[in-house]
Order: sequence, then structure tokens, then C-alpha cells
Amino acid sequence: MAMPLAREWVGIQQFPVATQNKLVELLGKLKGENVDTLTILVMGKGGVGKSSTVNSLLGERVAAVSAFQSEGLRPMMCSRTRAGFTLNIIDTPGIVEGGYINEQALDIIKRFLLNKTIDVLLFVERLDAYRVDSLDKQVVKSITETFGKAIWNRSVLVLTHAQLSPPDGLSYEDFFTRRSDTVLRYMCLGAGIRRKEFVANPIPVVLVENSGRCRTNELGEKVLPDGTTWIPNLVKVIVEVVSNGSEPIVVDQKLIDGPNPNNWGKRFIPLILAFQYLFVIKSIKGSIQKDMESERIPAWELRDRGLAKGKF
Repeated sequence: MAMPLAREWVGIQQFPVATQNKLVELLGKLKGENVDTLTILVMGKGGVGKSSTVNSLLGERVAAVSAFQSEGLRPMMCSRTRAGFTLNIIDTPGIVEGGYINEQALDIIKRFLLNKTIDVLLFVERLDAYRVDSLDKQVVKSITETFGKAIWNRSVLVLTHAQLSPPDGLSYEDFFTRRSDTVLRYMCLGAGIRRKEFVANPIPVVLVENSGRCRTNELGEKVLPDGTTWIPNLVKVIVEVVSNGSEPIVVDQKLIDGPNPNNWGKRFIPLILAFQYLFVIKSIKGSIQKDMESERIPAWELRDRGLAKGKF
């Protein structure tokens, strides 16, 4: 599929000057590392705020958002340029339908991404959700099976709906810590990430508030209850992930088709043959040889060999 034409990033001008300056500085850091294109993939269940986060990052309403309308099946990529830098953000449909993983949606997403490079995955969940179930784990497992375990080395956990009052008298920090730990736990289970691996390469967590009720500071920047200016903070973490030394994910035909089970089985052919020789064929040959040595030779054969004594 052809890449859409990149348009000038005019939406950045909708941000307060302080936010604009921070974003230009952060993206300029990537350019200083010879990175002039950044492709962000946004995934998660439906209704968690994926499209709203895309709109907030670009400062434009590029993705339709409606609480009363189901998501479409097709992904959408928005490309914006500024000062020689290209920003691509790919919004995707929710991959859960009717309580099950929507394999059709996953297949459409894979084929949409063919010949594209994923620099960062934003895995979106809600901060104000209080429970997780086996389906949450299945979502992560499906993404892992689709793009490989390495995708999580290039990921950011985004928790939306962050402008909330914690329940049960918890402080905002305690509630955030508990919720993020819970989500990260099921992400590790679903992705097969061991504790040692996670400690070495932790998945960063960023809070997001896309609604108009998000508070602002004296500079007009959107801030969370803990005072964080969340848009520059999200971009800062994205830049850190791009610069962490891991490899981006290239979506080629091999990745889409998945591993060939025949090729997988071929690896074991030498082992099977060796096993057969050592424990089957060699054993049979030994038994035959032993039987031959212990078998009584008939008199007529001894006579023919000139070994028989006496006359017949």
C-alpha cells in the first residue's frame, strides 16, 4: 500500500508556545541522531482513547471519535512534516469484538502495515479501569504473535482518562502505581516477558488526558493532577524509546505470513535421524549380530565349509 502524502504539520501551532518549543526541541534531538522519520503505531482495545490520543498528539482532529459509534475495521495513517522531519501516526481499530480477539481486524492491520517500519508502539489502556481479565492478556498475546516479542522493546504503555479522583481515599500517585503495575503484569504475562527481561528493559508508562476538562498551567499547557505537562512528556518518552538501542520493527511479508511450520520441523530432522540410528537401527543390528553368533550352524553348512568331521 502506498504511503499517504505528508502534509505540513500545522496542528502544532494549536499548542501553547511552551509546548511547541518543547516538541520542536525533542524532535530536533532525533534529527541530531540522523532520524528524520518517526512512525508511531497505536493499538489496544476499543474505547480506550486511541483515536483521541492521536488527535491530541497532532493538535488536529484527524481521527473520528464518537462514544455512540463503533470503530471501523481499517487502520489510518496520518503523516505530517515540519522542518525536514516526518511524523507518521497510525491509528488502528480495537482488536476485541464480542469478548474475543478479532482476528480479522488483526489481519487487516498487518496487511496495512506491510513494508512499513514501526518505530514505537503506543499500547493504550484506561487509567480509570479497575479490573483486568484473561481477555486483556489475550490482547497482548495477539500483538506479540503478530509482530514478535521484540515489539515490546519499542513500546510505551499509555494510560488515558488520567484526570480523575482516586477511589477509597488513595492518593493519585498510589492509584497510578497500582493500576500501572497491574497492567504491566498482564502485559508481561501475555508477551512472555520474564522478570529479568523486564528489569533490563522496562516498558515506560505515560499518563494522558484527552478531554477538554484537562487542567492547564499558567503557560496554557495541559497538565495532569500531578502537574505533569503530558503532551511534551509523552513525546519525550517516545524519543527515549527510539534512542534506547533496540531495533525498529520492519513489517515484511515474512512477518505477515508467520513462521513456516515445515521449516520449523526441518530443524529436528538431524536429531530424529541420529536418535533412530543410535537407539533403533544400531540396537537392531546388534541383536541380529548376537543371534548370528549364537545360532548353531547346521552340519551340512559345516560340511560345505570343510569344517565337518566324519562322513555323512
